[in-house]
Amino acid sequence: MLTACDYQGNLVNLLEEIPPKQFFTCPACDSPVRLKNGQVMRPHFAHVRLKDCRFYSENESSEHLTLKAQLYQSLSPSETVEIEKVLPQLGQIADLLVNGKLALEVQCSRLSEERLRQRTQAYRDYGFHVIWLLGEKLWLGQRLTSLHKQFLYFSNNMGFHLWELDVKRQQLRLKYLIYEDLHGRVHYLSKVCSFSDDLMTFFRLPYQKQRLASYEVKMDRQIITYIQRQLMARSPFWMRQQEAVYSRGENLLVQDWTDFYPQVRPPQAKQGFCQIRQDLSGNSGAFFQYYKDQGARAVQKLYPPSYYVKMVRKK
Repeated sequence: MLTACDYQGNLVNLLEEIPPKQFFTCPACDSPVRLKNGQVMRPHFAHVRLKDCRFYSENESSEHLTLKAQLYQSLSPSETVEIEKVLPQLGQIADLLVNGKLALEVQCSRLSEERLRQRTQAYRDYGFHVIWLLGEKLWLGQRLTSLHKQFLYFSNNMGFHLWELDVKRQQLRLKYLIYEDLHGRVHYLSKVCSFSDDLMTFFRLPYQKQRLASYEVKMDRQIITYIQRQLMARSPFWMRQQEAVYSRGENLLVQDWTDFYPQVRPPQAKQGFCQIRQDLSGNSGAFFQYYKDQGARAVQKLYPPSYYVKMVRKK
């Protein structure tokens, strides 16, 4: 925690001052907290008994505290920023609340998908927009995990995207045009913004008009061999695909690699994407129609969703 109430009930922000040691309480639950000002972690408050607070479930890491501080220092000169804003009607605390409506949540550790959905929905129900910013342990690797998919946002200009924070480089990263191939590998482009630059403009980027972005991915001509191995290993995904084609009197293993074009496709989630409210069926339909009209190629070129919609409409 970077904020607490002093013995007079005044809110103390450690990013603005380091007060003398005294009796402090948590602004959310009113239970006692201690000021810790040592050599390892930046100055912060910690609950004397964490289980007494229903707003905080665990002690914060150094990464979490530092990232909140860096974002606050970056945004506060130009925006109205409240750090660790208690929102009693939601039963939670926003890491940062910007201009009264935008909640920035710094997520440095795993949480359940159900908890993520609950917290996101609570913000939505009370008219807040929330952006989840992922710390190092949750950075996107070679695959989109089920949890990653629940952090995905969507725009017509930049497709599926998510946000990452780098405490060492002091950067905000936007990974966008996120697609998955049939091997389960993820493909994307990246943009970065230093904490010393205009973060609010960067947050608006997915919804701004911009130059057409694209990239290419080479198709796997040996995809049938891969599918065969997956079926032998009884991969749930490929077993379902085989069952579907069996019902039509067909077999995946006698098809050609061109039958699986395009091999790089938009992410899918069985229970939907909790950060995305719009209906994506039209975008998905335009995506597959575009490549069907194009015909199978050795290299697939990926574009933003708006491009596919535009090209299909032209036809």
